[in-house]
Amino acid sequence: MKAIITKKYGPPDVLELTEVENPIPNDNQVLVRVHAASLNYGNLVLLKGKPFLARFAFGLLKPKYSIPGGDIAGQVEAVGKDVTQFQIGDEVFGDLSSCGWGGFAEYVCVPAHALALKPSNLSYEEAAAVPMAGATALQGLRDKGNIQPGQKVLINGASGGVGTFAVQIAKSFGAQVTGVCSTRNLEILQSLGADYSIDYTKESFTNNNQKYDLIVGVNGHQSISDYKRTLAPNGTFVHIGGSESQMFQAMLQGPWIAKTSNKKVGTFLQRQNQKDLNALKELVESGKVKPVIDRKYKLSDLSEAFRYFEQGHAQGKVVIKVGGI
Repeated sequence: MKAIITKKYGPPDVLELTEVENPIPNDNQVLVRVHAASLNYGNLVLLKGKPFLARFAFGLLKPKYSIPGGDIAGQVEAVGKDVTQFQIGDEVFGDLSSCGWGGFAEYVCVPAHALALKPSNLSYEEAAAVPMAGATALQGLRDKGNIQPGQKVLINGASGGVGTFAVQIAKSFGAQVTGVCSTRNLEILQSLGADYSIDYTKESFTNNNQKYDLIVGVNGHQSISDYKRTLAPNGTFVHIGGSESQMFQAMLQGPWIAKTSNKKVGTFLQRQNQKDLNALKELVESGKVKPVIDRKYKLSDLSEAFRYFEQGHAQGKVVIKVGGI
């Protein structure tokens, strides 16, 4: 089969399209013919080996996983003898980030728990945009942020992959949602149902005297003190993405802020699980959530896709069309 492999950390140019052996599923795995995949921040970390701490999980000197790619959508080609959830021909989508990656290939073997049936109203390319970014938004809002109906929620970085899901999922919980983005993305936020939009090129959300019950930081370089000042009493800030300094501030200052005030500040890392894939499937099929796709690339153009993605200006998701290479 054709697959993208990487033998060393580095820029997108280290990615190679080559022929490798077809994988064979073990007793608990599903063989999926991949039709589409998508890019996430984790793909960039796995490609570059940065921040350096990530190498303790991905390989200290070179990548532990030679075929990258986390989000996939495709069709079941074979199942191991102990798999009962899926059968040949099922259309599925999933997140491989906790089980060896390997999505940038024509075929991949996946543990059954990393997959769910694809939303019936999405194409393969649309479905591949959902798993990691959608679960990150869902878990950040629901589990870490404890979102409640009627709360005022701010999404900083609302027009990117995670942000576009966060806006829609927060609305599905009955929250009043304000999105922060650049001028060119204001129309996207309106189409997703955001109640208010803040153009960060013209004003800062930290200076508008508004207080929010929950703030999700998907992007940006504001200090943790700025976020704390913008929180309402008993408010929560959840750091999902942004500058590394902001992440370390949240990790170091979070416990002290919780101890000395009635506000909470914390970091969050998405955890793959089948239950949340099915929750996202329900949200999509009910029409409450839809993926936003910025650009589509062929597998053979993956290096170009990464170069665009690492600029950090994608409107929604960047999708890779695997079928047809």
